[in-house]
Amino acid sequence: MRAYERLLNYVKVYTTSEDEQENVPSTSRQFDLGNQLAEELKKIGVQDVRIDDKCYVYGVIPATEGLEEKPAIGFIAHMDTAPDFSGENVNPQIIPEYDGGDVKLGDSEYALTLKDFPHLASLKGRTLITTDGSTLLGADDKAGVAEIMTMAEQVITENIPHGKICIGFTPDEEVGRGADFFDVEDFGADFAYTVDGGAENEIEYENFNAAGAKVKIKGFSVHPGSSKNTMINAALVAMEFNNMLPAGDTPANTEEYEGFFHLCEMSGDVSSASLDYIIRDHDSAMFACRQELMRHIVKLLNEKYGEGTVTLIIKEQYRNMKEKIEPCMHLIDNAKKAVQQSGLNPKTVAIRGGTDGARLSFMGLPCPNLGTGGYAFHGPCEHITVEGMDYAVENLKNIVNLYAC
Repeated sequence: MRAYERLLNYVKVYTTSEDEQENVPSTSRQFDLGNQLAEELKKIGVQDVRIDDKCYVYGVIPATEGLEEKPAIGFIAHMDTAPDFSGENVNPQIIPEYDGGDVKLGDSEYALTLKDFPHLASLKGRTLITTDGSTLLGADDKAGVAEIMTMAEQVITENIPHGKICIGFTPDEEVGRGADFFDVEDFGADFAYTVDGGAENEIEYENFNAAGAKVKIKGFSVHPGSSKNTMINAALVAMEFNNMLPAGDTPANTEEYEGFFHLCEMSGDVSSASLDYIIRDHDSAMFACRQELMRHIVKLLNEKYGEGTVTLIIKEQYRNMKEKIEPCMHLIDNAKKAVQQSGLNPKTVAIRGGTDGARLSFMGLPCPNLGTGGYAFHGPCEHITVEGMDYAVENLKNIVNLYAC
């Protein structure tokens, strides 16, 4: 099977994860795809296939005889789709010989337009796969799953010489928990790649440092007719807190290596209010400064309104994998060679987000990220091409070959 055929099969399986859940995986429906993948791995000849009670799928392709001492290389992708948009009853549109223009997405209000997605012109002549506008597509990251599976099948059936190849499919990446229970030691790889990126020529080994911040405000409610010098309106204090952050440091105003504060959710009234933020920066020193700024604002507001009015909890989510990848730059050099061997121009991109690979790198498994050929993830405009997926498979096979040499 070609990778896109597998993708079309996998997107039929509803695997959306959910935040704020204690169960692992966060949704039991992820087992539907996990069990399917485990059986498929066995069928194509992958060995030691197992799925654990937390829905992590593992398998191994033992090294070709005589290549047992070569580095063991892992390939990892996630099975869940983002809760940002519906992932149920996905109905892809397939457009052969795409003309490079705007595309209406089914009967929905959505369309792919050159205005919003200028790269569409570069996909002219390919077979484009889109949504019908009612769901996301699920190429993030079922495309990565399909490409790893296709690579594995071709390595086995074509008797391509190789070192040990380790395969892992994870749940709950989209809610930041994909690496929580990943068994690095049992996985058995010296190094790995997540296959969870954008265009097929992209290689990523830098990502944001990330933290979540929860601000709680305790107000003091009295009758508004007799509240002078007495009332503390928690909702207004919340607005004051946000206004003390740099107005330009938001996602809508930043790009590339520029960090931000992102207000994700707010609620409140006179008596109490809450603000939920994410903090992001590639630079570790700037990341620390952003956290310290929030703490300083809390201090100022408590001095103004009374100690305990504002409380802040900051929780680190993931760190920039760059410091863990730089001692292993052969991973990037070989990824670039692999992309070039596929006839593409490699492009290194700094991720304005994070991946399982970032956390795995700090768990002892250096793990940069490779492109899948997909675009506009997490929403109805998600799309990918058949040819892009074929290139991604070729990139993976080239990496296998480079580490077997």
